[in-house]
Amino acid sequence: MALVLDLLNRDPRPNAGNPKSEAAPAQAELRHPEKQKRPENPILRKPDWIRVKAPGSPKWAETQKIVKAEKLVTVCEEAGCPNIGECWEKKHATFMIMGDTCTRACAFCNVKTGVPQALDPLEPAKVAQAVAKLGLEHVVITSVDRDDLKDGGAEHFARVIRAIRKASPGTTIEILTPDFLRKPGALEVVVAAKPDVFNHNLETVPGKYLTVRPGARYFHSLRLLQRVKELDPTIFTKSGIMVGLGEERNEILQLMDDLRSADVDFITIGQYLAPSRKHHAVIRFVTPEEFKGFEAIAYVKGFLMVSSTPLTRSSHHAGEDFARLRAAREAKVGSGPASRG
Repeated sequence: MALVLDLLNRDPRPNAGNPKSEAAPAQAELRHPEKQKRPENPILRKPDWIRVKAPGSPKWAETQKIVKAEKLVTVCEEAGCPNIGECWEKKHATFMIMGDTCTRACAFCNVKTGVPQALDPLEPAKVAQAVAKLGLEHVVITSVDRDDLKDGGAEHFARVIRAIRKASPGTTIEILTPDFLRKPGALEVVVAAKPDVFNHNLETVPGKYLTVRPGARYFHSLRLLQRVKELDPTIFTKSGIMVGLGEERNEILQLMDDLRSADVDFITIGQYLAPSRKHHAVIRFVTPEEFKGFEAIAYVKGFLMVSSTPLTRSSHHAGEDFARLRAAREAKVGSGPASRG
């Protein structure tokens, strides 16, 4: 019998978010102090298509051991990703740099909020060493928002990219960045380091930003993605959204058009799962058939790659998707200077 991990009521970390644990309320308050005065939302019963195996295989344990040995933070753990068992089984991990504490408090996010610590100057080398040890062909690097830093952490991103290039030259690099809001020149620093894929998630439709992503600005994020292509057309751009937050179908289709206007190559669409009762409520579960419909429409609109399933997450199958993304570009424009990596 397969063991199923209930991600609406439990967090993958021991005791975190588990209503049966006496330690859970205190841990939740420490992790999300800004959310404690919010009313509790009901937890909807999960449909049969939201099912994942609990982690615990030998290969998963090996990945965990390397991550812990290097004292690294992964978004797989911090965000309670439902795909951690599958990805770590394949030695795929998304490293979260610049600490585990975010300066923002998005209503959907399970990453801890508070005052971050100083940057670790050794972190780029540590991440690069872990990438080499895991033998990764493709790596995803993300971060917390660091509004406290003058450049939002842009130079730190660039140092991590350069360190990985040196330690593991054959590894392709995907970054999932914050928006660098009000950080002039920050984006240019990151793009100059030449990641293979630049991902920045819109997360939701513009009408939901005030309640879902209040610290961000929809059109700034859109412009950020467009600017990447202007600075370096060879870099693949990618963005993702969650559905089930109360958005309308037409809003999703308009968002697709906005991303295509910004020349974004790859869109991911996944089901929102509430980390706790204090987070934004799941308004509904979108059916697999609807996800298939979004996929078909997105391809018609011109995206090179689309991942649209209930359990799709930004970094899920990132390595395989990169290979398909590169092949799609080559099929469209032919091999040449734009088809690097």
